[in-house]
Amino acid sequence: MDGVEEWARHWQYSELPGLDLLRARYVSHSFPRHAHEGFVFGAVRSGIENVIMPGGTIPAHPGTVVMINPEVPHAAHAGVPEGWTYATLYPSARLIADIAAETTTLRGTAGFAETIVEDPDTALLIQDVHRAAEQGNALAADSVFRIAVARLLRRHGHALPERTARSAGARAAAAARFLLVERLAAPPSLEQLAKELDTSPFALLRAFKAEYGLPPHAWLTGERVRRAARLLDGGTPPAEAAVAVGFTDQPHLNRHFTRIVGVTPGAYRRERART
Repeated sequence: MDGVEEWARHWQYSELPGLDLLRARYVSHSFPRHAHEGFVFGAVRSGIENVIMPGGTIPAHPGTVVMINPEVPHAAHAGVPEGWTYATLYPSARLIADIAAETTTLRGTAGFAETIVEDPDTALLIQDVHRAAEQGNALAADSVFRIAVARLLRRHGHALPERTARSAGARAAAAARFLLVERLAAPPSLEQLAKELDTSPFALLRAFKAEYGLPPHAWLTGERVRRAARLLDGGTPPAEAAVAVGFTDQPHLNRHFTRIVGVTPGAYRRERART
């Protein structure tokens, strides 16, 4: 939609460790399929966000809360021409586990079976966390965040199923993932990877996608972006971070980082420097 301005702020509030915050308006921007190490809780304020999950596309509109468990691949794009405005919380898995242990009777690993639920009052609380953090009100931000998460867990939380014994394909996928992490800056080809693991390229491709929801090359791009974000958190300039994680140059990092994180590496690093 011509003439409609997009904006985004992705940041951390020092008084809320273990939590990232994103508040944004997107129109033409779309998120490719990717996954997060921690949870995602999103509340659309206006417009519609189409969230693409392994089971299909689900529209998120005002009054709903998006809940995505760690390491679940997903994508998103605008569901209407005017795009969507939303507030999102990215808490670590450890933070959610601590809140679940204190406020629920869930056994095992706490998570969510549904991706989007109608929960208008909790959606407002997610927006209130952002408002309090931006005002520097640590007591309110921390309190409202914990109230919102406890409410989501009580209303919609479940114990995630335990992983069963891994098949040979799943073991090969896990070994491939380990090798890709070890050789992040100079990864092998699919054929080389399969040869090292004594399997075929197509068998490894199928097993990896079945285990992690993404083909190896797409997973590697997401992992490089994660590693780059950690370097930026520590003050590394974007150009140095790009080379360190295996991108050919800073524009290459900029393109993938912006698509997955929602802001440029420079904007991401500037926000970290302010906190």
